[in-house]
Order: sequence, then structure tokens, then C-alpha cells
Amino acid sequence: MEFYCLTDKGRVRKANEDFVFASDHAVGPMKNLFLVADGMGGEQAGDYASEYTVRKVVDVLRAKTEEDLQQDGVVTLLRDAITVANWKLHETAQKDEEKRGMGTTLVAATMLQERLHVANVGDSRLYILKNGRLRQITLDHSYVQEMVRRGEMTEEMAATHKFKNRITRAIGAESMVRVDFFDADLSDVQRVLLCSDGLTNMVDDVRIESVLNDGTTPQEQAELLLSEALENGGVDNVTLLIIDPTESEESIC
Repeated sequence: MEFYCLTDKGRVRKANEDFVFASDHAVGPMKNLFLVADGMGGEQAGDYASEYTVRKVVDVLRAKTEEDLQQDGVVTLLRDAITVANWKLHETAQKDEEKRGMGTTLVAATMLQERLHVANVGDSRLYILKNGRLRQITLDHSYVQEMVRRGEMTEEMAATHKFKNRITRAIGAESMVRVDFFDADLSDVQRVLLCSDGLTNMVDDVRIESVLNDGTTPQEQAELLLSEALENGGVDNVTLLIIDPTESEESIC
């Protein structure tokens, strides 16, 4: 596979509270692993939360074995790693007054045996481009998107709602966390995109689909999407990771 990722503090924020990890080499029994986190709670607490969570998930998975994967399955391993990260982050927040109230979103993905396995908490997203059509795989854990799913608000209303950035789940916010899991067949998938809402609030899905279909490399597509997010305001940190699961070129993150 070929992948490329970028992260930027944007044009408004003083610090970057996003964190990204990508590896096409084994992380424990996972043949590859991709993570994007978007921290909250202020500059120091937010960037601590996102980086700590990503590193803890990676560390927990590195300690697992192929036997663990065969016995428990990929969902259980991801859930265990995220649960540990959540508990440890919440414990830190309770002990450190400067970090109280911190938390982070997390979207995680791994590709095993021609299937994409995804875990999600918060409103960072994972999309696939399949047969030229963009499809969001994750569901946002946000106030407005949950209202949209209940039929109480339209997508158009949600896009401009004053609470559109209010999330309903975050790692570290409580002692226990609910994680959503998804999977998708990788057949005919041309691109996988993981991103924070700093991209999706600035560049709509129609434009993202167009860029991912433009025939250029993941690096060129990532650079273009980042530049457009910044040109459109860049009001938040922007992180995106684009994967071409069909190629075997050098990857950068």
C-alpha cells in the first residue's frame, strides 16, 4: 500500500492538538495500523490527550501476539487497547488539575485479509473511495449528527448549527468509553481517508470525492486537500491520512 499524511495547526489555533500515526509494518499482530486523534481541553491538555491516546493504543497492541489475534479477533484487540488508553487518560485528568476535562477523538483502522477494520470514538472520520464514490464509514458522535440520524435536523441545518463541534463521546472524558466498530470489503477500494474535523468542516464531501478521484498520488491529494482547508478558513487543526491500498510504493507520515 501507499499512504501519506499531513497535520497542520491551521490559521486560527495557536497549537496543534491533533496527532496521527501510520504504519504499513506490523504493530504486534496487526499487519498495519492507522490512527488519527483530535484532542480537546485547551492547548496543553488537548495535545497531551491526543498524543497519549495514540501512543498508548500502539503500545498495547505491540504487546499482543498473533495467538491473541486468532483467539480474540481484531475487534476485541482494538477495544482492549482503546479501553486501556481511555482509563489511563481519564486517571491522569483526575489527578492533574491542568488536564482536567481533557479528552480526544480517535479513529483507528487496520487492513487484514482484504477487509478494513475500523474503530471510532468522537467525530474524526474514516471514508473509503470505492468505484469512484466516496462513502463515510464511521458515524460522528456529535450533538448535531445524532439529531440528524434521529430525523430532528437536516444536514444543511447541522452544517451551520452553533453546537456542530460538540461531541457526545470522547476518550478520557469518563472512566468507561463506548467504541463503535465498522468493517468494509477492500475490493475495488481506491482510497481510504482518515481525518479530523478540521478537514471536513472546511472541505465538503463532494470536493473530497473529486480530489480523491483526480488520478494523482496520495501525497498530492493530501497536499491539495490541506491547502484548500486552509484557504477556506483553516479555523481548526487539520489532519488527514490518505491510503491507496492497491499500491506498494514508498509511504510517508
